[in-house]
Amino acid sequence: MPLDALCLSGVINELNTSLAGARVDKIYQPGRDEVVLALRTQSAGNVRLLLSANPAHPRLHLTTLPLDNPEKPPMFCMLLRKHMSGARLLDIVQTPLERVAALRFEALNELGDRVERRLILEAISHKTNLLLLDGEGRILDCIRRTGGDATAGRLLQPGMFYRLPPSLDKENPLAADREKLERLLSAAPEEAQADKWLLDTFGGLSPLLCRELAHRAGGSADVRLNMLGPEGRARLLDCLEALQDSIKENRYAPTTVLMDGRPRDFTFLPVEQYESAAQVELWPAFSPMLDAFFEQRERQDRIRQRGQDLIKSVTNARDRTARKIANQEKELAATRDRDRLRQLGDIITSNFYQMSKGMARLRASNFYDPEGGEVEIKLDPLLTPQQNAAKYYKDYNRAKKAEEMLTIQLEKGRHELDYLNSVLENISLAEGERDLAEIRQELTDTGYLRRPGKAKDRGRRVTSKPMEFMSTAGLRISVGKNNSQNDLLTCRLAGKGDIWFHTQKIHGSHVILWTEGGQPDLQSLNEAAVLAAWFSQARDSSKVPVDYTPVRFVKKPGNARPGMVVYTTYETAQVTPDGELAKRLRIK
Repeated sequence: MPLDALCLSGVINELNTSLAGARVDKIYQPGRDEVVLALRTQSAGNVRLLLSANPAHPRLHLTTLPLDNPEKPPMFCMLLRKHMSGARLLDIVQTPLERVAALRFEALNELGDRVERRLILEAISHKTNLLLLDGEGRILDCIRRTGGDATAGRLLQPGMFYRLPPSLDKENPLAADREKLERLLSAAPEEAQADKWLLDTFGGLSPLLCRELAHRAGGSADVRLNMLGPEGRARLLDCLEALQDSIKENRYAPTTVLMDGRPRDFTFLPVEQYESAAQVELWPAFSPMLDAFFEQRERQDRIRQRGQDLIKSVTNARDRTARKIANQEKELAATRDRDRLRQLGDIITSNFYQMSKGMARLRASNFYDPEGGEVEIKLDPLLTPQQNAAKYYKDYNRAKKAEEMLTIQLEKGRHELDYLNSVLENISLAEGERDLAEIRQELTDTGYLRRPGKAKDRGRRVTSKPMEFMSTAGLRISVGKNNSQNDLLTCRLAGKGDIWFHTQKIHGSHVILWTEGGQPDLQSLNEAAVLAAWFSQARDSSKVPVDYTPVRFVKKPGNARPGMVVYTTYETAQVTPDGELAKRLRIK
């Protein structure tokens, strides 16, 4: 878990500095286990504080990411609004060496009296939770109620007094002086790895931090204690004392470790252990670092959870269509030899004079063979010679008709397969429940999902907005997140002179560069093409071909699936997808 107790202390110190006296303006619950507090501060203006009790990514920080909220607020969100709307944040307190943060608020109760409310975030791996307490420490409610834990002995139910999670029996790395550190190190097993010893002995340290301390002491993250020697052991103790000083003096250096350009880990001090195997990025503050680190991972998890039914339905339909296409291709290949059937019918017809009913085979000269060889033809003994010839002609005509029908069906099936693949790509672009609801609505309209059983839900139409960007030159760029939005942008909203972009023969979003009646600059054209490449299946590639043309050359065929268009008179740009450019140009 990257967010160890020491890293959390840095986050809380940062938040206490910027959020002192902040007022709760609005409260949202975009996910089952995450809450967003919209705060009004004197120094930073309006900000949003995210408290996530996601078991995989528990954390606490300011966020600027767009989070889609459900149409109907969950019960826990309604409870928070009842007790904390307009409340003033007093401070954020961390339980020593624990991943537990308590946000203390001063609020008004129903009688107008000032009361204290506490919002507790337990960011402890699989035991994450978010609880609201009254002034006496009783639980008003929590995201995860428990009926009793046999090992921890904790009961988390409304009306019960809150008790802290049981702490691990480990040493406090901030309270031990040099003498105690030396005593602990001398008692350690000689064969133990330095990082394992640190992790097992001291509380509040993450595996990354322990490996970093071991690397600084012995030049390797997996060095053993018996390999350190007296100088290495002294360096290890020096590193622990330096760590104590940095925490006590609130000297933090938020740092992200990147592998192949993707965030892999983070901590609160510079990382040296990976050397050239990874890139290290320093951040000015914890909140923007955590926002960037969890953005992609959290979005993918959220979509995977909320859109699991959609992914399953579309994947099954896609696989079924792919199998159908494969079978039809085999059948089509079998019809390619149909001329042979007609030739055998001709040979039988020309040999009626030497045939009789009851023959099982006919051996005759093959006048279609340039070398004049003979051919043996299988016959049905129950049929006359004329009926056998008619049977071969009938099989020939059936194969000819089958080729025509299979060609049409294959074209239709390939269009369907393309459409289903585009829907899967759209699901990956969804940013919240509203986007998923619009895709679910589209799949219902196209017959892939059943219509809602409740009458009140049948007529309800969900609409979400395309993503909006602003080019460096100030031109607006719109990007569709699903096929419905693609149709809306291209076929209804865009003018004939606006520029349409799409990856060439690759599933992706429709992108519109709004020219406002003028001639777009080259930089805006390039940025729109980069966005088209980024919001496509080729986002991890380089030199992606992107076609672009004025909207007047883009047409939607009759009865075409949502998002399907044809276009002519286009140009193609080779661009490299750039996620950082997409973030920079995005209109919040």
